[in-house]
Amino acid sequence: MSKPLLQISNVSVEFSVGGGVVRALDGVSLSVNKGETVAVVGESGCGKTTLARAVLGLQPLSAGEIELDGLNVKGASRALAEKVGMVWQDPYASLNPKWPVSKSALEPQRIVGKQGSAATIFKEVGLDDRFLDRYPHQLSGGQRQRVAIGRALALKPPLVICDEPTAALDLSIRAQILNLLKDVQQQEGCAFLYISHDLTTVRYLADRVAVMYLGRIVEEGVTEEVFNRPKHPYTRALLESAPTLEKLMHLPEAPQGEIPDPRTRFPGCRFAGRCPNAQELCISSDPVESRDGDHRYFCHFPVQNASS
Repeated sequence: MSKPLLQISNVSVEFSVGGGVVRALDGVSLSVNKGETVAVVGESGCGKTTLARAVLGLQPLSAGEIELDGLNVKGASRALAEKVGMVWQDPYASLNPKWPVSKSALEPQRIVGKQGSAATIFKEVGLDDRFLDRYPHQLSGGQRQRVAIGRALALKPPLVICDEPTAALDLSIRAQILNLLKDVQQQEGCAFLYISHDLTTVRYLADRVAVMYLGRIVEEGVTEEVFNRPKHPYTRALLESAPTLEKLMHLPEAPQGEIPDPRTRFPGCRFAGRCPNAQELCISSDPVESRDGDHRYFCHFPVQNASS
């Protein structure tokens, strides 16, 4: 088996706050293969964006290591800029309002001292030359996100990180951007690390999905396997909270209990206080990795006979 393009190994990130330390990432391990789309899902604050920043070299690690295409990530660098592109959530905030969008699209090439054509970049993401001299406020949200995607692809990096790339867009535009990402991947052969809380887009795009809760991955596997047969009770709760036509006009029940203080150090499972399957073992003992083929999960009492 070939070596993964991205290998995240036992990574931790800590932030000192009043009253203690928040471990935003706590022993996270994940891989992304060449040409593959891996989605990371979970509630706001679970560590998804911190993970993206760590891969970009923008967030120092407290422990562990990240290797991207043979490069050990030790902070932002020109070498890293040629290996990973980034599409942020809000295209209006991520583009310099004082620059024509063509200048923003060429920024990665300037950073590494290369020449490029904004018109070529725009053509690849479905924008014509009339947009080259416009400023971000003169474009629609979907057009701005196309510019952001073009910028991320400017150096033809093997990995592109997408952090909620459709969250700030109207529903009618989201499908266009998702289809653009699929087309880009087919043409360029790049891999995506796709960060989202929108399970519908994840199911459409991702080959594999990793579920995060309070800084840890609690379940990971092939997308359809995780969606159809979730093992972790938190994954099942996420799936049951996703809107569908069958659930129209019916609000899902929230998991019992409250999200714990992120400064807490847990001797057992951090989901135990909200889990319907929790027993004494869950409170006292941290679950180790269990596997069902390529499907891995961290739970003492996994979901049985689950289906979507």
